[in-house]
Amino acid sequence: MTLPKVAYFSMEMALDQSLSTYSGGLGFLAGSHMQSAGYLGMPMVGVTFLWSYGYYDQRIDQNNNVEVAYVRKHYDFLTDPNITVDVDIFGQNVKVKAFRVEPKLFGTCPIYLLTTDIPENPEEMRKISHRLYDGNEKIRVSQEIVLGIAGVRVLLAAGYKFDVLHMNEGHALPAAFELLRMYNGNLDKVKEKTVFTTHTPVAAGNEVHKVDLLHQAGFFAGASRETAVRLGGEDFSLTVAALRMSRIANAVSQLHGLVANKMWEWVDGKCPITAITNAVNLHYWQDTRIRDAKGFDDLLNAKIEMKKELFKYVSSQTGKMFDPNVLTITWARRFADYKRAWLILMDRDRISKLLNENKIQLIFAGKFHPDDTMGREMFNKILHQSCELKNVVVLPNYELELSALLKKGTDVWLNTPLRPFEASGTSGMSANMNGAIHLSIYDGWTVEGTFNGINGYSVEYPGLDDDIPWEERHWKDHEYIMNVIENDIIPTYYNNKDKWAYLMRQAIRISEGYFNSDRMVIEYYNRLYRPIAHRNSSNPEYDDAELQSGTDANLDAWTYSNIK
Repeated sequence: MTLPKVAYFSMEMALDQSLSTYSGGLGFLAGSHMQSAGYLGMPMVGVTFLWSYGYYDQRIDQNNNVEVAYVRKHYDFLTDPNITVDVDIFGQNVKVKAFRVEPKLFGTCPIYLLTTDIPENPEEMRKISHRLYDGNEKIRVSQEIVLGIAGVRVLLAAGYKFDVLHMNEGHALPAAFELLRMYNGNLDKVKEKTVFTTHTPVAAGNEVHKVDLLHQAGFFAGASRETAVRLGGEDFSLTVAALRMSRIANAVSQLHGLVANKMWEWVDGKCPITAITNAVNLHYWQDTRIRDAKGFDDLLNAKIEMKKELFKYVSSQTGKMFDPNVLTITWARRFADYKRAWLILMDRDRISKLLNENKIQLIFAGKFHPDDTMGREMFNKILHQSCELKNVVVLPNYELELSALLKKGTDVWLNTPLRPFEASGTSGMSANMNGAIHLSIYDGWTVEGTFNGINGYSVEYPGLDDDIPWEERHWKDHEYIMNVIENDIIPTYYNNKDKWAYLMRQAIRISEGYFNSDRMVIEYYNRLYRPIAHRNSSNPEYDDAELQSGTDANLDAWTYSNIK
């Protein structure tokens, strides 16, 4: 059977440092998906945005506080396929131009980048593609309309007849409504063609907007308000509607699959939610020195070399000189409160003792959403502490190149989310691929891939899921982490190099064997994409010939009872 042609829609994709089309983990994941699809030769294209100012540039000002800066990006390596489509947004006709990332550029499948920042549009519409995850609600909604509706129209204009539309998070939901329009309101046909990935149980990651705002914006591609309410509610939930408009959905780790099914069990008419664990691209993330290391000595020597390279960068950014022979622990990811960057610093005296005795060195890095005052405050507090504490640094502008440098030059990769809010997390996977040991809360992919004393350490204790106050949970997690560092990690690192090298080797093997996105993409094809394509090919009722421009005549010719 011919493999189905897949169109993968994502608001962000991290393909290369030179292309600012991502903010963090969701983009890193999407980038790995595109890289593995290209590497494996799968019939897939990506659809995302060409952000004029990226997410934002993160800097430290003269008062030692973080600042957000926006710098316009200029690219001369993208292909212009001469495709421009129209889409209606808040009653205005908006031109959306497409550029294309050719496979040979970054080793991906073909990817279409969308922009409204062209002279044909008025200034307010050009702003739609200025900043990723703009804090203005109307702009944010407009971005989702462009991604979904204009994205489908670009692919059709390019002659790409996809069998499966994959919505990577709810941002792409207007694409499903565009299919509903094109299929004359037949939801069953939309569902046969659509799959959906949900990435987080955190409320902020599951967008809700007033249905009237979305209807006014053109989010529903001509569907009536009544139709929209049946699918997503008066307070319209993108996730709920996506679950009702897809044939199948997936969570991004096995634990997240349990959490997501429990979280959305109240949704009538939702599709099944399975679980496909996230992964990262081995070919992109793993250093060749790790790949080529033959024995334990080679492995340990490679790590020392990579630490020296990282510490050269650290000194250039902070003025602090780190020692490659000292155990180095890194916390690097999005600065969101539930990820608890501050957890290891809760007991100032206890952590100071280890720092002052040169037992450990600590590195922090990550970005917060520019409108997240709590995330900004968290970053600044740790930044200020780094000036007072020995062997602690905070590195700004955490993007692809710094991420790679940290994962290669780190001994222990620290992950401290408040369970069960970390759906998957992927940074520890690419750290493992470079011989960094994972020390993590028992959440997300850690449940499947971190085994105590074999390839890393996870925070597990009786009462892990007891209903206790968060402050008490923070202290229990902190105490466990510090005990592991003091009683297991430090003695092993300094006194038993063979055991440490063994942990490194096992971390590498397990990440290579299962947390490589080549496995993930194959699993998506076998568990999400191919079953839908089989249904389409075996039932003439769902032939692609019916996917035409469509009319709105029968758009509401179904009732709530038809949502299956």
